[in-house]
Amino acid sequence: MSTKNLLVELFVEELPPKSLKKLGDSFAEVLAASLQAHGLVAGDSVVTPYASPRRLAVYITNVAAQAADKSVSQKLMPVSVGLDANGQATPALLKKLTSLGADASVVANLKRAPDGKAEALFFDSVVKGATLTEGLQKALHETINKLPIAKVMTYPDPSGNGWDTVNFVRPAHDLVALHGTTIVPVSVLGLSAGRETQGHRFEASVAKVVLKDADSYALQLETEGAVIASFSARRAAIVRQLAAAAAKEGLKPIEDEALLDEVTALVERPNVLLGKFESEYLEVPQECLILTMKANQKYFPLLDSKGKLTNKFLIVSNITPADASLVIVGNERVVRPRLADAKFFFDQDRKKTLASRVEGLAKVVYHNKLGTQGERVERVWAIAQAIGLHLGGDALLAAQAGEAAMLAKADLLTDMVGEFPELQGIMGRYYAQHDGLPDDIAFAIEDHYKPRFAGDELPRNMVGICVSLADKLETLAGMFGIGQIPTGDKDPFALRRHALGVIRMLIEKEMPLRLFDLVNIAFAAFPKGLLEKAHTNVEMFIFERLGGVMREQGYTTNEVEAVLCLNPTQIYLVPKQLEAVRAFAALPEAAALAAANKRVGNILKKVEGAVSDKVDASLLHEPAEQALHQALSVIAPKADAAFETGDYTASLQALAGLREPVDAFFDSVMVNAEDPALRANRLALLAQLHQAMNRVADISKLAA
Repeated sequence: MSTKNLLVELFVEELPPKSLKKLGDSFAEVLAASLQAHGLVAGDSVVTPYASPRRLAVYITNVAAQAADKSVSQKLMPVSVGLDANGQATPALLKKLTSLGADASVVANLKRAPDGKAEALFFDSVVKGATLTEGLQKALHETINKLPIAKVMTYPDPSGNGWDTVNFVRPAHDLVALHGTTIVPVSVLGLSAGRETQGHRFEASVAKVVLKDADSYALQLETEGAVIASFSARRAAIVRQLAAAAAKEGLKPIEDEALLDEVTALVERPNVLLGKFESEYLEVPQECLILTMKANQKYFPLLDSKGKLTNKFLIVSNITPADASLVIVGNERVVRPRLADAKFFFDQDRKKTLASRVEGLAKVVYHNKLGTQGERVERVWAIAQAIGLHLGGDALLAAQAGEAAMLAKADLLTDMVGEFPELQGIMGRYYAQHDGLPDDIAFAIEDHYKPRFAGDELPRNMVGICVSLADKLETLAGMFGIGQIPTGDKDPFALRRHALGVIRMLIEKEMPLRLFDLVNIAFAAFPKGLLEKAHTNVEMFIFERLGGVMREQGYTTNEVEAVLCLNPTQIYLVPKQLEAVRAFAALPEAAALAAANKRVGNILKKVEGAVSDKVDASLLHEPAEQALHQALSVIAPKADAAFETGDYTASLQALAGLREPVDAFFDSVMVNAEDPALRANRLALLAQLHQAMNRVADISKLAA
C-alpha cells in the first residue's frame, strides 16, 4: 500500500502562551492516535508536533490514502433463535442480516460456534478500510474535543450566516490538510481545508504562504513566512541566542524553564536584544527586581559570576529590525516604572519594623474556622518553642524559634509582598536584617516556607527548622482537625507537600523527635474544642507519604511495609532500618525465617487472651524446643545489643543463626499440646522468638 506524508495545520489567533506547548503536543498526539486507530498510520510512522503563537500543526510520515480492508466476525444470535426446526432463517435473523447489508443468500455460509452453554451464529464479512478523508475528518473532531482547553471562546462560525457560533480556545481562520501534494477535503470549526497559511504578522515576505506539499511546511514557513513553526526548535534558538548575548557581556542569563517556555510561546521568530536600567535600582533586593522583570515583562535578567544581579537584561523580541535601538529603548522605558515601583515599596516598607506589623495580623483572616493570621502565628510560636525545647532542652534555640515564628508572617502586610506574594518570607528576611535582628532569626523567617517543592533546599539553620516544622504541623493539625482532608488529586492546602516537608527535615537533619510527640504538640496549640481529635489521622497521613518517599528511592513495597507496619517512633531512623531489611533479604536464610515469622505471628494471633514471654526451661521436653530456646538465649542478646547501638543491619543478620533451630522446632514440636502448661510454655517461647525477630522490622512481610 502506497503512503505519503501528511500535514495538518490549524491557523488561529494568538494562543494562551502558558498552554501552548501542552496544546501543541495534544493536537499532534491525539490526531495521530486517531488516524492509527483507523488503520491509516503505521506503527513506525514519525509524528512531529508544531506549535507557534498562531498555529497548531502536526506532520506524520507514512500515512495511507485508504486503510486496508478488515475481516470481521460478528456474533448474530443463538442458533435456536436464528434458525427454525427445518434449519431455515427466522424473520429475526433476516432482519439482522439486512441491517448488516446482507440477505438470505448468506445464511448457508453462517458459522456456528459455542457461545457459553449455547451455540451461536456468526457472520464473517470484509469491512472496507476507511479513506483518509473519512479518517481525518473523524480525527479532527476527536482532537478538537480532547484538547486541554481551560476556557473556550465563542465566536461567529466562519462558514455560517452570522448567527451560528463556534467554540474554541481562540478564533480559527485557516485549515491546512495536505497528503503529499494533495489537499484532503476535510473541515472543522467552520473551515474547509486548503494549502494556504499565514506567516509572521510583520516580517513574512508573502501575504499568504502557499504550501507546495506536506514535506515543505517547516521550510516554507521559515523562509517565506519568517516563522519557526517547531516549538522545540524555537526554544533551542532562544537558548542559543541568550547564551551568546550574555557571553558578550561576560554574564549569564537567569535559568527559568517556565519563563523559557512562555517566551517561546510568545514569539514566532526570536531575536534576543540587550537592555539596561539605572544602577540605583540595584539597591532593591535582587529577588524583587528579578521577579518584576520575569513576571511582568518576560525579560531574562543577567547575573555576574557570583550570581549577583546586574543592571542588564535580555529581551526576546518577535521582530528583527535593521536598527534595533528603538525596540531596546522602548523596552527599557517600559521596565523603568516597574523597577521604580519596587524601589518605592522597599523604601516605604522599611519605615516600619516587622515587630510593629505583627498586631495587624489579627485583622487578616486565615480560615473562617481557624481564625486570623494573628491567632495562627500564636499557635506556630507555641509549637516552635516546644520543638526547640524538645531538641535537648535548648532554651536559646526555643527563644529564637519563638521570636522567628512570631515575625514569620509579618511581611504579609508589607507593600512589596502585597504586590508580589511570591516574595513572602524573602522580604521578611530583608526587613528583619534591616531591623537589626540576628541572621539566625532573619534566615528562619525566609526559610520557614521551605521546602516549597520537591527537591527544594531545607531551612539553613536549626531555628528555621523549628519554625518550618511548626508552620507545617500547625497546618496539618488545623486542616485535619476541621475535616479538610485531601481527596484524590485535590489538595487545596498543600497538605501532602507539608507532610513531605516534615519527613525530609526529620530524616535529612536526623532529628531525634518522635512523630507522636510532634503531632500532640501541634494539636495542643489549638484552643480546646476547636478541632476534632484527628491525631492518628495526621500520623497515618505522614506515614503514607513516608512510604511513598521510600518507594521512590527504590525500596520495594514489602520492604517498606516491613518497617512502617511497626509504626517507628523515630522517622529519621527509617532509611537505616530499610537498608538493614534489604541486606537481610539478600541472606539465604531470609525466606525461611520470613515464612517462619509469619507462621509464628498467625499462631499468636489465634491465641485467646494474653501470651506470656516467660519460658520455664524445665517444661522444655522436646530436643527441638530446647535447641530453639538455647539459640534464642545466645542470638537474641546479640541482636538486641546491635539494635540498641543503631546497627540495624547487624541486628537483623544475627537472626540468620535461628533458621535451623526454628525449622527443626516446627518440624518436630506440637505447639498446641494437650497439656495446658506445655502449650503455654511453647507459646511463650514463640512470643520470645517473635519479639526478637521484629525489633527492626516485621520480616514476615518479606515472605512470598
